[in-house]
Amino acid sequence: MSSIHRADFSDKKILEKFSSAFTLSDMEIFIFPELFYPLVLANIISPVIWEWRNDPWFKDIEKKSFTYKSNRIKQFIIQNYVFNLDLSTWGLTTKTKEIQRFSDFFDMEMLRQSNALFGYEGDKYYFDIDIRKHFGLDKYDSEVIPYWKTETIEAMTAFRFKDSFTTGAGECVSLSSLYAAAMFIIGRIPLEKIFLIATPLHSQNFIIEKEGLLTNNRRIVTKNMWFNGTSLSAKARRALENEKVTIVSHISGYIHTLYENASIDKKSYELFSKHLREFLITNLTSQIFINFLRFKSRYKSLFQFKCECAGVNRYIPLEKVFEYEHNSKFNFSEETREQLIKEIEGDEFHLSPLQGKIIINEVETMLDGYKEKDLDYIEDEFYRVFTYEPAVVIHEMFNEIREFIQTEPRIPDPAKQYIKTDHPEISVDQTRKEIADSIFRMANHSELCLLTLYVHREMEKIDWLPFIKACFERNPVSFQELKGKSLKEVFNIINGLDNSSIYDGNRLALPDEVWNFKRGDGIEKALLFGDYIINMQEPAKISIHIEGSNVILSYSGISYKFRSGKNLKKQIEVDGSVYNIS
Repeated sequence: MSSIHRADFSDKKILEKFSSAFTLSDMEIFIFPELFYPLVLANIISPVIWEWRNDPWFKDIEKKSFTYKSNRIKQFIIQNYVFNLDLSTWGLTTKTKEIQRFSDFFDMEMLRQSNALFGYEGDKYYFDIDIRKHFGLDKYDSEVIPYWKTETIEAMTAFRFKDSFTTGAGECVSLSSLYAAAMFIIGRIPLEKIFLIATPLHSQNFIIEKEGLLTNNRRIVTKNMWFNGTSLSAKARRALENEKVTIVSHISGYIHTLYENASIDKKSYELFSKHLREFLITNLTSQIFINFLRFKSRYKSLFQFKCECAGVNRYIPLEKVFEYEHNSKFNFSEETREQLIKEIEGDEFHLSPLQGKIIINEVETMLDGYKEKDLDYIEDEFYRVFTYEPAVVIHEMFNEIREFIQTEPRIPDPAKQYIKTDHPEISVDQTRKEIADSIFRMANHSELCLLTLYVHREMEKIDWLPFIKACFERNPVSFQELKGKSLKEVFNIINGLDNSSIYDGNRLALPDEVWNFKRGDGIEKALLFGDYIINMQEPAKISIHIEGSNVILSYSGISYKFRSGKNLKKQIEVDGSVYNIS
């Protein structure tokens, strides 16, 4: 048996942190930002993504360009993982229960000011989308909130066993952690260049390579895509346009908007801030102006396009041109404009200029001549040249152009107390085993590495107390379906599940994972059964004896036997919320 890595679990805050390393709910990561990056490292030392290297899809990818690698990884993720935020997947909790968990060591008023589910409305954006209705919570009492647990790569991949799923799945934090690990393992992008960004409602990554790259759920967003005005880029822009960034996480540490101390390397954070701001700003060129009109449809009606056919000038409303874009592989950009115009029916064109509409060709010529001018100068020129358009409309349009071409990210204030912490030096040239060994070696003096062991479920190397606490306190998914059945029926249902674990070796799944994916090792089934008894029966007192292949759960004088393929030995005694493990 390997040596056990422990923390001071007599401290309630430390115990809650390490127990949260298994459930990894959005709220747990918000309160314990040091949990964010261990999930990335746990995915990196998992065998799952390393197996992707053997897939023909990634043949010789190490020889390819960054753009090729990014697109290849994106397409693989799109094909194999869907975005899932279903409320029933990981169950529901209540505001009162969560406040009781954290109020001893976290200012809950600060939580209300920063978390959408606890009353934070942020900008007008949150009022517009009606946050609880947006996530399907309007059918519940306002006290009810979702767990929204972040999945490991094993749990993401196991969704293919869940009803109504044919591929893997995960929520946005899971996908950002997956992308970070995949970019490192498959794309050979150093971890020093990968930053995880969390906002109250979203999580994405920023990669410092070339002009920069955002990973957004399953997709990627380049700088050109950020400004292309499509519906996809509009969705990608939402979080950074409308939300504060609460956490930036990196291999060197993290910075949190609410905490005075930051563990991220200060120079790394400065580099991130500089590159992200450069990514989110561009100049107003003729192409960017066209993209803006695609993005803000209300201004399309101000313009018309002039083209020549057989020596005759013809005119068409710009909104009509954009309508044709929707059903064409071509768009109104300079590269494919001619092909798009050829697809437009002849009777859509007029032989005379349309009264009251600005000829977009003239605007493009103006912008091409003003490449070195600032936006105020260009706006003044609009007033001067296009006098027949009301100035108030031009002014409103330029205010929205400013917002379109420059997003100021509301990232955590860099004026923090920077605390140096130990983190592993991980190279893209290392093997999975070399990386895992370095993390295991550092676990005694690096909290990042120690938490990685817990997130990764290294049961032979960790103290089981936080795991058992998580199992029996935050895994409610099976209760509703099993409610009302006799214990014998519940035992038979659970023991009848597929006898295989979603985790390799001696790593263990949580009860919710076993129930969702309808499979588990005997130890995992016993924990699921115990979870049901502890939360749904009186008295709530059980014992679980694990020794090799034999697993016995005892309750009210009756023994329930399970068979395990793991090689673990433990005695677990549970009396309500009191856990004794030996």
